[in-house]
Amino acid sequence: MNAYPSWLEVHEGDAPLVISFPHTGSDLPDDLRGRFVSPWLARRDADWWVHELYAFARGLGATTVRSAISRSVIDLNRDPSGVSLYPGQNTTGLCPLTTFDNQPLYSDGMEPDEAEIARRRDTYFAPYHAALRAQIARLRERYPTVVVYDAHSIRSQIPHLFDGELPQFNLGTAGPSGAVDTSCDNALSDVVENFCRLSGMPHVRNGRFKGGWITRHYSDIPGGVHSLQMELACRGYMHEPAPAALDAHSWPTPLDDDHAAPLRHTLAQVLNACLEFASTRSAA
Repeated sequence: MNAYPSWLEVHEGDAPLVISFPHTGSDLPDDLRGRFVSPWLARRDADWWVHELYAFARGLGATTVRSAISRSVIDLNRDPSGVSLYPGQNTTGLCPLTTFDNQPLYSDGMEPDEAEIARRRDTYFAPYHAALRAQIARLRERYPTVVVYDAHSIRSQIPHLFDGELPQFNLGTAGPSGAVDTSCDNALSDVVENFCRLSGMPHVRNGRFKGGWITRHYSDIPGGVHSLQMELACRGYMHEPAPAALDAHSWPTPLDDDHAAPLRHTLAQVLNACLEFASTRSAA
């Protein structure tokens, strides 16, 4: 059995589907905790409860890879070279210096330098992606086609990052706006988008979130690996305070299973569509 670091959670399934959870963690290592302005700010932008929202996926046979480390320590869905994935748009980097609302994360003089960034790459980024690569390779030995599904969420309103209210479903396939895909076959993204449409909830394909480094890096369509990102607005499964009321007492709110039921129903349809796509292609 592989010996993973305590913060890295890997569940090996037998179906041709790998689900990545790079941003659901909120742990702050003891040696870094005192460098942040506050633990709450350093945890605030997590993809809260997303791994719990998708807990049913293991029952479908999916493999899951999850980090328990806060994205404020290092963002596992960014290019490790530090190159921006969204040129010209406000975003956060490999080792973010600010929150999504452009507030400083670090106390003065405590920001990570190049040596510290390199240490975090070695300590956190490298093991996560080694595990993700290994799971994709393991399943590719068994199936000609595997789907990599990168699972995310974000608050519905963040003016520093996007205008207005984000659609409930934000499907990213590393393509330009609309139904052109580069990280997966259009047959996959078409059916996933259709289930989002049938939900009756707002959705967009390759809108503000087109897929991060994981979606872009692991895509290998000729090699049988199709990847996509699903960015959910948090309001679909938890109750969001108004942006002006966001503070340590109001956020995060718990996952509300009753409230989340319609969203979870659609997500189950989406994951089953991913499995059907991979299984059909593998059988062919």
